[in-house]
Amino acid sequence: MPDANTREIPIRGPRIELAQLLKFGGLAGTGGEAKQVITAGQVTVNGAIETQRGRKIVPGDRVACKGQTLVVRGGGSPAAGRFR
Repeated sequence: MPDANTREIPIRGPRIELAQLLKFGGLAGTGGEAKQVITAGQVTVNGAIETQRGRKIVPGDRVACKGQTLVVRGGGSPAAGRFR
């Protein structure tokens, strides 16, 4: 059973940039906030600290920040498609 702090985030395209995912997933309110937590080393991708906000995230990746984990899935809503 999934953890209460883990959510699946569907994306429509083949990838999304890390900073965009944090905003889309509700872990950052703005691009500036996303940049700040990423460059501070507070974000992990698949268990490894990631400091590049442009890192391409693909379906199957697990992104953790602020005690929350986002699991990226393909086949999302049309709104998610703007983050290709």
